[in-house]
Amino acid sequence: GDLGPFNPGLPVEVPVWLAINLKQRQKCRLIPPEWMDVEKLGEIRDQERKEDTFTLMPSPYYMELTKLLLNYASDNIPKADEIRTLVKDTWDTRIAKLRLSADSFVRQQEAHAKLDNLTLMEINTAGTFLTQALDHMYKLRTNLQPGESAHSQDF
Repeated sequence: GDLGPFNPGLPVEVPVWLAINLKQRQKCRLIPPEWMDVEKLGEIRDQERKEDTFTLMPSPYYMELTKLLLNYASDNIPKADEIRTLVKDTWDTRIAKLRLSADSFVRQQEAHAKLDNLTLMEINTAGTFLTQALDHMYKLRTNLQPGESAHSQDF
């Protein structure tokens, strides 16, 4: 794309890849997103722990952005270690909820589920397990059904 010209000392929004590239070349200082704040992340973590359902995250890419910004620009982020811990705590809480939801889903032999407010990374974390579990459930159901299906397994 067409970016620039950049004026020294004036903040400008650029894609994350460009910001990290400029930071690596020591050409800029990164300003973290407004949600990447200890107080806000603490509230998000506490809310996630209180609720039984998944709460809406400040960014659909909160985990990826946090990892990138803390790896490449932690010197520009106040209280970077606390932020890392809060995001990790929130992630762990959400993944634990996801596992409990998946366990309940499989135990109740449901056919579909509604997963609101999950990020793509969280869905991908549980996706393999869920698809394999559903596949096994389908195989068990079809093998237990009486009738012709029992005879057709001798291919």
